[in-house]
Amino acid sequence: MIKVGIVGATGYTGVELLRLLAPRKDVSIKVITSRELQGTAVADLFPNLRGHIDLAYSAPDTEELFACDVVFYATPHAVAMKTVPQLLARGVRVIDLSADFRLRDRALWEKWYNVIHESPDLLGQAVYGLPEVNRKQIVDARLLAVPGCYPTAIQLGFLPLLEKGLIDTGSLIADAKSGVSGAGRKASVGSLLSEASESLHAYGVAGHRHLPEISQGLNTYAGEEVKLTFIPHLTPMIRGIHATLYAPLRNPEVAVDLQAVFEERYKDEPFVDILPKGQFPATRNVRGSNRCQIAVCYLPQNNMVVVLSVIDNLVKGASGQAIQNMNIMFGLDESEGLQVVALLP
Repeated sequence: MIKVGIVGATGYTGVELLRLLAPRKDVSIKVITSRELQGTAVADLFPNLRGHIDLAYSAPDTEELFACDVVFYATPHAVAMKTVPQLLARGVRVIDLSADFRLRDRALWEKWYNVIHESPDLLGQAVYGLPEVNRKQIVDARLLAVPGCYPTAIQLGFLPLLEKGLIDTGSLIADAKSGVSGAGRKASVGSLLSEASESLHAYGVAGHRHLPEISQGLNTYAGEEVKLTFIPHLTPMIRGIHATLYAPLRNPEVAVDLQAVFEERYKDEPFVDILPKGQFPATRNVRGSNRCQIAVCYLPQNNMVVVLSVIDNLVKGASGQAIQNMNIMFGLDESEGLQVVALLP
């Protein structure tokens, strides 16, 4: 039985963790923390958990966290870095869903998050939790950084092409759309129904916090510097990310079976679904599931490879991937608790 603690489970990633973990017989949720909601029943905040979670929120500094085997951080950025060292020192493994440990470069992290990193020594120790790339390192990880939602969809889409050296890395484009839950559960004008409904708009055009994380991964897979244009958009839906990726083929005169490249790369990956040639993914196909659906095609008229990659931003883009990592860390079936069929309609 894995003893689990969750720090900051008051937002959408927190309730997704609880939704996916609560039915499991091999997991015991021991403590759920929130400084503001200390003493409040978790099911009072999230009525969908009535009869599944009977705990009340505890203070974040509770000693109960140190008795856990693993602690998830479902907190805003720049929170986990303050207390993770104490948990690691007591032998507790940590899975952080925020961005605190995703970047290896301290100066780069501080530039994008506008705050001094309080645990810079841990940046080099954290394992980046993209199972399709770092599965072996995840097994022994003490501190795991769960990839962001946009980075997950985009990296999985470009990965096979970069590993094979098939594309020109000087002009990659990621045109990505996300549902409003990606902005979190906080009150903001931009997330109001009357503001977000029946509208589509780009944001972070001059630079988005996920860009350095995506570039860090792509550079690693390519073995060279990748130049990426990444433009995120907000769409009038609750869940989902749809990333349309563009890359020029490096040697168009050499015939390449792109479909076979993707099928071979992901044939043993339980949560990456390569669609048959001629079929294309939609966010509704993965809603509520931990799957990434991908399609690839080639446009010969302008020598462009187009990859379509979709995920549920709260599951494969956050909490589901976090649990996938936990399963790997504790030697369980990687798919345990995650074989959820997508919701339709």
